[in-house]
Amino acid sequence: MLTRRIFASGLAAATFLRPALAQGWAPSRAIRLIVAYPAGGPTDAIARIVAADMASALGQNVVVENVSGASGSIGTRAVAKADPDGHTITFGNNQTHGNNMFMLKSPGYDAVKDFAPLAGAGAFEHVFVVRNELPARSIQDVIRLAKEKPGTLNYGSTGIGSGSHLSTELFMTRTGITMTHIPYRGAAPLVADLIGGRIDISNSTLPSVIAQIQGGAMRAVAIGSAKRNPRLPEVPTLTEQGVDGADASSWTAFFAPAATSAPILERLSREIAASLRKANVAQQIERLGFTIELREPAAFRPYQAQEIATWVKIASDAGIKPQE
Repeated sequence: MLTRRIFASGLAAATFLRPALAQGWAPSRAIRLIVAYPAGGPTDAIARIVAADMASALGQNVVVENVSGASGSIGTRAVAKADPDGHTITFGNNQTHGNNMFMLKSPGYDAVKDFAPLAGAGAFEHVFVVRNELPARSIQDVIRLAKEKPGTLNYGSTGIGSGSHLSTELFMTRTGITMTHIPYRGAAPLVADLIGGRIDISNSTLPSVIAQIQGGAMRAVAIGSAKRNPRLPEVPTLTEQGVDGADASSWTAFFAPAATSAPILERLSREIAASLRKANVAQQIERLGFTIELREPAAFRPYQAQEIATWVKIASDAGIKPQE
Protein backbone atom coordinates (compact mmCIF):
# COMPACT_ATOMS: atom_id res chain seq x y z
CA MET A 1 0.00 0.00 0.00
CA LEU A 2 2.82 2.34 0.93
CA THR A 3 4.62 1.46 -2.29
CA ARG A 4 1.48 2.26 -4.28
CA ARG A 5 1.11 5.61 -2.51
CA ILE A 6 4.75 6.50 -3.20
CA PHE A 7 4.35 5.45 -6.84
CA ALA A 8 1.12 7.42 -7.15
CA SER A 9 2.67 10.47 -5.53
CA GLY A 10 5.69 10.21 -7.79
CA LEU A 11 3.47 9.88 -10.84
CA ALA A 12 1.45 12.93 -9.80
CA ALA A 13 4.62 14.93 -9.22
CA ALA A 14 6.00 13.89 -12.60
CA THR A 15 2.74 14.87 -14.27
CA PHE A 16 2.79 18.22 -12.48
CA LEU A 17 6.42 18.90 -13.42
CA ARG A 18 6.19 17.85 -17.07
CA PRO A 19 4.81 21.19 -18.37
CA ALA A 20 7.44 23.12 -16.44
CA LEU A 21 10.25 20.91 -17.75
CA ALA A 22 8.90 21.35 -21.28
CA GLN A 23 9.38 25.08 -20.91
CA GLY A 24 13.13 24.63 -20.36
CA TRP A 25 14.97 27.50 -18.68
CA ALA A 26 13.06 29.86 -16.37
CA PRO A 27 14.26 33.22 -15.01
CA SER A 28 14.99 33.40 -11.29
CA ARG A 29 14.35 37.15 -10.99
CA ALA A 30 13.06 40.10 -13.02
CA ILE A 31 14.43 40.47 -16.54
CA ARG A 32 15.93 43.81 -17.58
CA LEU A 33 14.88 44.79 -21.10
CA ILE A 34 17.20 47.65 -21.99
CA VAL A 35 16.09 50.25 -24.53
CA ALA A 36 19.00 52.43 -25.61
CA TYR A 37 16.79 55.51 -26.05
CA PRO A 38 14.79 57.83 -23.78
CA ALA A 39 11.31 56.85 -22.64
CA GLY A 40 8.41 57.96 -24.80
CA GLY A 41 9.74 57.05 -28.24
CA PRO A 42 8.38 54.26 -30.49
CA THR A 43 11.15 51.77 -29.67
CA ASP A 44 10.41 52.25 -25.97
CA ALA A 45 6.65 51.92 -26.51
CA ILE A 46 6.93 48.63 -28.40
CA ALA A 47 9.36 47.21 -25.84
CA ARG A 48 6.92 47.99 -23.03
CA ILE A 49 4.00 46.33 -24.81
CA VAL A 50 5.95 43.11 -25.36
CA ALA A 51 7.50 43.21 -21.86
CA ALA A 52 4.11 43.44 -20.19
CA ASP A 53 2.80 40.48 -22.16
CA MET A 54 5.88 38.25 -21.66
CA ALA A 55 5.89 38.59 -17.90
CA SER A 56 3.06 36.16 -17.17
CA ALA A 57 4.51 33.43 -19.39
CA LEU A 58 7.97 33.77 -17.83
CA GLY A 59 6.71 34.04 -14.26
CA GLN A 60 8.84 37.13 -13.64
CA ASN A 61 8.49 40.84 -14.34
CA VAL A 62 10.17 42.16 -17.49
CA VAL A 63 11.31 45.67 -16.61
CA VAL A 64 12.10 48.14 -19.38
CA GLU A 65 15.15 50.25 -18.54
CA ASN A 66 16.04 53.29 -20.65
CA VAL A 67 19.81 53.73 -21.02
CA SER A 68 20.25 56.39 -23.69
CA GLY A 69 23.12 58.32 -25.20
CA ALA A 70 25.86 58.14 -27.85
CA SER A 71 23.51 57.08 -30.66
CA GLY A 72 22.21 54.18 -28.61
CA SER A 73 25.67 52.74 -28.03
CA ILE A 74 25.73 53.22 -24.23
CA GLY A 75 22.73 51.03 -23.48
CA THR A 76 23.64 48.52 -26.17
CA ARG A 77 27.20 48.23 -24.86
CA ALA A 78 25.82 47.52 -21.38
CA VAL A 79 23.89 44.52 -22.72
CA ALA A 80 26.90 43.25 -24.70
CA LYS A 81 28.89 43.18 -21.45
CA ALA A 82 26.08 41.86 -19.21
CA ASP A 83 26.09 38.39 -17.65
CA PRO A 84 24.74 36.00 -20.31
CA ASP A 85 22.23 34.48 -17.90
CA GLY A 86 19.02 35.54 -19.63
CA HIS A 87 18.23 38.33 -17.18
CA THR A 88 19.46 41.20 -19.40
CA ILE A 89 18.28 41.61 -23.01
CA THR A 90 17.69 44.53 -25.34
CA PHE A 91 15.29 45.77 -27.99
CA GLY A 92 17.53 47.24 -30.67
CA ASN A 93 17.28 48.48 -34.22
CA ASN A 94 19.26 49.19 -37.38
CA GLN A 95 21.16 51.96 -35.57
CA THR A 96 22.21 50.08 -32.42
CA HIS A 97 22.79 46.74 -34.17
CA GLY A 98 23.90 47.91 -37.58
CA ASN A 99 24.79 51.49 -38.38
CA ASN A 100 26.85 52.12 -35.24
CA MET A 101 29.37 49.60 -36.57
CA PHE A 102 30.34 51.93 -39.41
CA MET A 103 29.06 55.29 -38.18
CA LEU A 104 30.87 55.38 -34.84
CA LYS A 105 34.62 54.93 -34.64
CA SER A 106 34.41 53.30 -31.20
CA PRO A 107 30.91 52.03 -30.31
CA GLY A 108 32.40 49.69 -27.69
CA TYR A 109 30.81 46.51 -29.04
CA ASP A 110 30.39 44.44 -32.19
CA ALA A 111 26.76 44.50 -33.26
CA VAL A 112 26.96 41.00 -34.76
CA LYS A 113 29.57 39.07 -32.74
CA ASP A 114 28.52 40.34 -29.30
CA PHE A 115 24.81 39.48 -29.60
CA ALA A 116 22.49 36.56 -30.20
CA PRO A 117 19.25 37.53 -31.95
CA LEU A 118 16.06 36.46 -30.21
CA ALA A 119 13.53 37.68 -32.76
CA GLY A 120 13.21 40.21 -35.52
CA ALA A 121 10.10 42.27 -34.83
CA GLY A 122 9.52 44.29 -38.00
CA ALA A 123 10.11 47.75 -39.39
CA PHE A 124 9.24 51.42 -39.05
CA GLU A 125 8.27 53.35 -42.15
CA HIS A 126 9.65 56.87 -42.40
CA VAL A 127 7.62 60.03 -42.99
CA PHE A 128 8.83 63.56 -43.67
CA VAL A 129 7.19 65.98 -41.24
CA VAL A 130 7.56 69.76 -40.94
CA ARG A 131 6.67 72.30 -38.27
CA ASN A 132 3.27 73.86 -38.91
CA GLU A 133 4.71 77.35 -39.47
CA LEU A 134 7.02 76.21 -42.29
CA PRO A 135 5.53 77.27 -45.66
CA ALA A 136 5.78 73.77 -47.13
CA ARG A 137 2.91 71.45 -47.97
CA SER A 138 4.80 69.03 -50.21
CA ILE A 139 8.30 67.63 -50.44
CA GLN A 140 8.90 69.80 -53.50
CA ASP A 141 8.13 72.85 -51.32
CA VAL A 142 10.84 71.67 -48.89
CA ILE A 143 13.31 71.25 -51.74
CA ARG A 144 12.50 74.72 -53.06
CA LEU A 145 12.99 76.35 -49.65
CA ALA A 146 16.28 74.51 -49.13
CA LYS A 147 17.61 75.57 -52.51
CA GLU A 148 16.66 79.22 -51.95
CA LYS A 149 18.81 79.38 -48.80
CA PRO A 150 21.18 76.40 -48.57
CA GLY A 151 21.86 75.25 -45.02
CA THR A 152 19.21 77.51 -43.48
CA LEU A 153 16.66 74.75 -42.93
CA ASN A 154 17.57 72.37 -40.11
CA TYR A 155 16.45 68.79 -39.72
CA GLY A 156 16.26 66.64 -36.63
CA SER A 157 17.22 62.98 -36.31
CA THR A 158 17.29 60.44 -33.50
CA GLY A 159 21.08 60.51 -33.46
CA ILE A 160 24.12 60.11 -35.66
CA GLY A 161 23.79 56.91 -37.67
CA SER A 162 20.06 56.51 -37.04
CA GLY A 163 17.70 55.69 -39.87
CA SER A 164 16.28 59.21 -39.71
CA HIS A 165 19.81 60.64 -40.07
CA LEU A 166 21.11 58.48 -42.91
CA SER A 167 17.87 58.51 -44.90
CA THR A 168 17.70 62.31 -44.74
CA GLU A 169 21.32 62.59 -45.88
CA LEU A 170 20.44 60.26 -48.76
CA PHE A 171 17.43 62.44 -49.57
CA MET A 172 19.66 65.52 -49.70
CA THR A 173 22.09 63.72 -52.01
CA ARG A 174 19.29 62.67 -54.35
CA THR A 175 17.77 66.17 -54.47
CA GLY A 176 20.94 68.28 -54.38
CA ILE A 177 19.94 70.28 -51.31
CA THR A 178 21.70 71.11 -48.04
CA MET A 179 20.11 71.22 -44.58
CA THR A 180 21.73 71.45 -41.15
CA HIS A 181 21.65 68.31 -39.02
CA ILE A 182 20.43 68.50 -35.39
CA PRO A 183 20.90 65.09 -33.69
CA TYR A 184 18.78 64.09 -30.66
CA ARG A 185 19.07 61.27 -28.13
CA GLY A 186 15.74 59.81 -29.20
CA ALA A 187 12.37 60.45 -30.80
CA ALA A 188 10.61 62.09 -27.84
CA PRO A 189 12.85 65.19 -27.53
CA LEU A 190 12.98 65.53 -31.32
CA VAL A 191 9.18 65.54 -31.57
CA ALA A 192 8.92 68.11 -28.77
CA ASP A 193 11.31 70.47 -30.56
CA LEU A 194 9.56 70.05 -33.91
CA ILE A 195 6.21 70.92 -32.34
CA GLY A 196 7.86 73.84 -30.55
CA GLY A 197 9.26 75.17 -33.84
CA ARG A 198 12.91 74.75 -32.86
CA ILE A 199 13.62 72.52 -35.86
CA ASP A 200 12.07 72.67 -39.32
CA ILE A 201 11.80 69.11 -40.59
CA SER A 202 12.46 65.48 -39.76
CA ASN A 203 12.34 62.21 -41.64
CA SER A 204 10.92 60.41 -38.61
CA THR A 205 9.71 56.90 -38.02
CA LEU A 206 5.95 56.84 -38.45
CA PRO A 207 5.14 55.61 -34.91
CA SER A 208 7.04 58.51 -33.36
CA VAL A 209 4.91 61.16 -35.08
CA ILE A 210 1.64 59.65 -36.27
CA ALA A 211 -0.39 60.88 -33.27
CA GLN A 212 1.01 64.39 -33.69
CA ILE A 213 0.26 64.38 -37.43
CA GLN A 214 -3.29 63.21 -36.87
CA GLY A 215 -3.71 65.73 -34.06
CA GLY A 216 -2.52 68.63 -36.21
CA ALA A 217 0.64 69.38 -34.19
CA MET A 218 2.83 68.95 -37.29
CA ARG A 219 2.36 68.36 -41.00
CA ALA A 220 3.33 65.30 -43.04
CA VAL A 221 4.60 66.03 -46.55
CA ALA A 222 5.87 62.64 -47.82
CA ILE A 223 6.05 58.93 -47.02
CA GLY A 224 9.47 57.37 -47.59
CA SER A 225 8.28 53.98 -48.83
CA ALA A 226 7.08 52.32 -52.02
CA LYS A 227 3.38 52.96 -51.38
CA ARG A 228 1.13 55.17 -49.28
CA ASN A 229 0.43 54.16 -45.72
CA PRO A 230 -3.23 53.30 -44.92
CA ARG A 231 -2.95 55.24 -41.65
CA LEU A 232 -2.13 58.41 -43.66
CA PRO A 233 -3.69 57.75 -47.07
CA GLU A 234 -3.64 61.43 -48.07
CA VAL A 235 0.16 61.70 -47.77
CA PRO A 236 1.93 60.94 -51.08
CA THR A 237 5.19 59.00 -51.36
CA LEU A 238 8.52 60.55 -52.31
CA THR A 239 8.35 58.83 -55.70
CA GLU A 240 4.91 60.28 -56.39
CA GLN A 241 6.45 63.71 -55.82
CA GLY A 242 9.40 63.19 -58.15
CA VAL A 243 12.07 61.99 -55.68
CA ASP A 244 13.48 58.55 -56.54
CA GLY A 245 15.95 56.33 -54.68
CA ALA A 246 15.50 57.90 -51.23
CA ASP A 247 13.12 55.42 -49.58
CA ALA A 248 14.20 53.80 -46.31
CA SER A 249 12.77 51.95 -43.32
CA SER A 250 14.20 51.10 -39.90
CA TRP A 251 14.07 47.54 -38.55
CA THR A 252 13.91 46.36 -34.92
CA ALA A 253 14.81 43.16 -33.08
CA PHE A 254 15.36 41.64 -29.65
CA PHE A 255 18.86 40.50 -28.63
CA ALA A 256 20.69 38.77 -25.77
CA PRO A 257 24.44 38.71 -25.04
CA ALA A 258 26.23 36.37 -27.46
CA ALA A 259 27.44 33.88 -24.81
CA THR A 260 23.88 33.16 -23.59
CA SER A 261 23.22 29.40 -23.59
CA ALA A 262 20.89 27.73 -26.07
CA PRO A 263 18.13 26.78 -23.57
CA ILE A 264 17.89 30.40 -22.41
CA LEU A 265 17.87 31.76 -25.95
CA GLU A 266 15.23 29.27 -27.01
CA ARG A 267 12.90 30.14 -24.13
CA LEU A 268 13.24 33.91 -24.55
CA SER A 269 12.87 33.67 -28.30
CA ARG A 270 9.77 31.52 -27.96
CA GLU A 271 8.06 33.88 -25.51
CA ILE A 272 8.87 37.00 -27.53
CA ALA A 273 7.52 35.37 -30.70
CA ALA A 274 4.40 34.21 -28.85
CA SER A 275 3.75 37.77 -27.66
CA LEU A 276 4.18 39.29 -31.11
CA ARG A 277 1.76 36.73 -32.56
CA LYS A 278 -1.03 37.62 -30.11
CA ALA A 279 -3.81 39.65 -31.69
CA ASN A 280 -4.13 42.09 -28.78
CA VAL A 281 -0.36 42.74 -28.71
CA ALA A 282 -0.18 43.13 -32.49
CA GLN A 283 -3.09 45.57 -32.46
CA GLN A 284 -1.44 47.77 -29.84
CA ILE A 285 1.82 47.83 -31.79
CA GLU A 286 0.26 48.34 -35.22
CA ARG A 287 -1.79 51.26 -33.88
CA LEU A 288 1.57 53.00 -33.44
CA GLY A 289 2.16 52.72 -37.19
CA PHE A 290 4.64 49.85 -36.89
CA THR A 291 4.62 46.87 -39.28
CA ILE A 292 5.20 43.55 -37.50
CA GLU A 293 7.26 41.05 -39.47
CA LEU A 294 8.41 38.31 -37.14
CA ARG A 295 11.73 36.64 -37.96
CA GLU A 296 13.09 33.68 -36.03
CA PRO A 297 16.79 33.91 -35.05
CA ALA A 298 18.02 31.72 -37.93
CA ALA A 299 16.16 33.87 -40.46
CA PHE A 300 17.14 37.13 -38.80
CA ARG A 301 20.92 36.70 -39.09
CA PRO A 302 21.09 36.89 -42.91
CA TYR A 303 18.48 39.66 -42.86
CA GLN A 304 20.63 41.69 -40.46
CA ALA A 305 23.71 41.17 -42.63
CA GLN A 306 21.84 42.34 -45.73
CA GLU A 307 20.43 45.37 -43.91
CA ILE A 308 23.89 46.39 -42.68
CA ALA A 309 25.15 46.20 -46.27
CA THR A 310 22.18 48.30 -47.44
CA TRP A 311 22.79 51.04 -44.85
CA VAL A 312 26.53 51.03 -45.55
CA LYS A 313 25.65 51.85 -49.15
CA ILE A 314 23.20 54.56 -48.08
CA ALA A 315 25.93 56.17 -45.94
CA SER A 316 28.44 55.85 -48.79
CA ASP A 317 26.03 57.35 -51.34
CA ALA A 318 25.36 60.25 -48.98
CA GLY A 319 29.10 60.77 -48.35
CA ILE A 320 28.77 60.33 -44.56
CA LYS A 321 31.95 59.63 -42.62
CA PRO A 322 32.31 57.82 -39.24
CA GLN A 323 31.94 59.98 -36.14
CA GLU A 324 33.98 60.02 -32.92
